[in-house]
Amino acid sequence: MRDVASERDPRGIAIQRVGIRGLSLPTLVSVKSGGHTRVSATIDMSVDLPREFRGTHMSRFVALLGEWQDRPFGRQEIEKLLTTAKRRFGSTSAFISVRFKYYVAKQAPVSRTPFHMDYNCLFEGELNGNSLVFHLGVEVPVLTLCPCSKEIAEAGAHSQRAAVRVLLQNDYGRIVWIEDVVAMLEAQGSTPVYPFLKRADEKLLTENAYANPKFVEDVVRDAVIELSKLDHVPWFRVECESFESIHNHNAYAMYETPPRPHGPESLARPHSRPKH
Repeated sequence: MRDVASERDPRGIAIQRVGIRGLSLPTLVSVKSGGHTRVSATIDMSVDLPREFRGTHMSRFVALLGEWQDRPFGRQEIEKLLTTAKRRFGSTSAFISVRFKYYVAKQAPVSRTPFHMDYNCLFEGELNGNSLVFHLGVEVPVLTLCPCSKEIAEAGAHSQRAAVRVLLQNDYGRIVWIEDVVAMLEAQGSTPVYPFLKRADEKLLTENAYANPKFVEDVVRDAVIELSKLDHVPWFRVECESFESIHNHNAYAMYETPPRPHGPESLARPHSRPKH
């Protein structure tokens, strides 16, 4: 049978990424307390395509990912997966993005009612040669109360749910746990949000938010201070988007550290951080 994808291509154009997007796959993620939890992941995966080949074999991506359904996804596992992809496709680089919802057990602050809170998370890896760049992404909902509204209003102040998002790179040999990132980011809003509240819980959160007003700029700056304390995180980007309750637009702020040379293996000294 004729293999059209492997035919020679005369146009002389190499393609940086070719692969599949939006593949749904049940897989495992390690939890801080030990063991693993099963998640439903949406995966994008690609490799580079040399200029002499017309196409790639898309089914090979699905077959390779199918082998990883019962293996946990994490930094080391992603490096092994991308190394295998490079070998099977004869490529010099490989990329993967794994998006999933991660659940953390959480108790309401007063009633102590237990429930599970879901967080949008991301593992992202790119292997160029033998150099891996791995990112962890976490999105955490918080409540923000407007300092300006509190200052000018005779009673009350407008508040709204906001999303704090971080994408960070961590060095080899050091694990950044999703649970720790969630706790860190939740502490930067006017107050955390919860999946289940009784009236006593709602009263406490409302009063706590009123006592701790924050702009999106405040949330981002406070998050930068905390993230900068992690010496094994050489690069990060943090942003806050507030879903405004009295405006027909959102408020937004973002901070990103200067990029470092490609690859954690380079052992390059991280760029300087803001001093606090």
